[in-house]
Amino acid sequence: MDVVGPLRRVLTGPDHRPAPVRSRHWATIRLYGAPLGLLALFGLAVANAQYWLENRPISVLVAGLISAWSVLPVAVAFRRPLLAWRIAYPLLFVGALGASAREPWPWSTVQILGFLFVFAALALREEPGVIAVVTALNIVPVFVYAPRANAWGVAVLLVAIALAGDLVSRRRRSRQALAEQSELTELEKARRAVLEERARIAREMHDVVAHHMSMIAVQAETAPYRVTGLSPPALAEFTAIASGARAALTDMRRLLGVLRAETDESPRAPQPGLAEVATLVETARRAGVTVSLDGDGPGDVPEAVGLAAYRIVQEALANAARHAPGGPVRVSVRGGPGLLRVEVGNGPGSPAPAPGGPGHGLIGMRERAALLGGTLEAGPRPDGGYRVEALLPCTED
Repeated sequence: MDVVGPLRRVLTGPDHRPAPVRSRHWATIRLYGAPLGLLALFGLAVANAQYWLENRPISVLVAGLISAWSVLPVAVAFRRPLLAWRIAYPLLFVGALGASAREPWPWSTVQILGFLFVFAALALREEPGVIAVVTALNIVPVFVYAPRANAWGVAVLLVAIALAGDLVSRRRRSRQALAEQSELTELEKARRAVLEERARIAREMHDVVAHHMSMIAVQAETAPYRVTGLSPPALAEFTAIASGARAALTDMRRLLGVLRAETDESPRAPQPGLAEVATLVETARRAGVTVSLDGDGPGDVPEAVGLAAYRIVQEALANAARHAPGGPVRVSVRGGPGLLRVEVGNGPGSPAPAPGGPGHGLIGMRERAALLGGTLEAGPRPDGGYRVEALLPCTED
């Protein structure tokens, strides 16, 4: 067994700090028990000083210092037993000096009990190598100063305390390791459940949604070859439908890759930003939406802000085309001091939104704005039509 490492730790190593106890009962015990314990230690120190004055030829000052030295390690042992042992161990040699022949032990009763308490506290917390070294060092002054018959009994007592403390310490460490392993197992189960649910969603999206989008793209691309006599506007409409379907498939493949990734480090293609809003508006215009774009949006905004603005405009245009077809739509993107204002609205005279229950689009837009510390308002305009307005902070924070 390696002795150098434990010996170095005994002499100069740090204490193993106890884990914080967050129990209300323990807090109450500590609140009232600490003053009572200090008072008891003071009484033991006074009794120990009286014992020294009656049995050793020393002054009151020396008796008081040695008595304080005897009880100080007990107070320290609750938090730092290794440091308490370092304070108490030299007293095994100092406290035996000047012992008279009529004393059964070269140490006082208070000193003996205090040292055994410190040693037990250390044995309950330290590792086996440290306990073995400390036990061996404790036995040395016992055989040097104590009578031969008593020395063997004390040595057996010290070994028993060491073994009992090591047994309790090992059991506590095993319970702690088991609790940590159980926690890791629960976390792994939760992670696997999330991954399985993500895989199920990805499978459904691939088998159902992606299949239908692929069929739409194929039908739109092959319509000019299957249907004769199409006018140029109709051909352009089919081309726009095919382009939109292919773009949707590309975004869906990216989303499926994220859902099927085992970790968060899945490959990600560059996300659209504020610069792609003009392309988005042009795509909607080709799809038949009467839309205009104005504003002086800042050229350099954080990537997250640009993505949020793009998605908000995308969802608002989709809602306008779905719920108020044929109405003019105005998209405005303007920058202010540390703020980006995005507004999408149907002007007066637009058709009323089609009846239907609320979907997830508006909730998603609000969540995107809230994640950036911004706000989003959506509702009917006072002069008619519908408006979506988002205020997004442009700071990096």
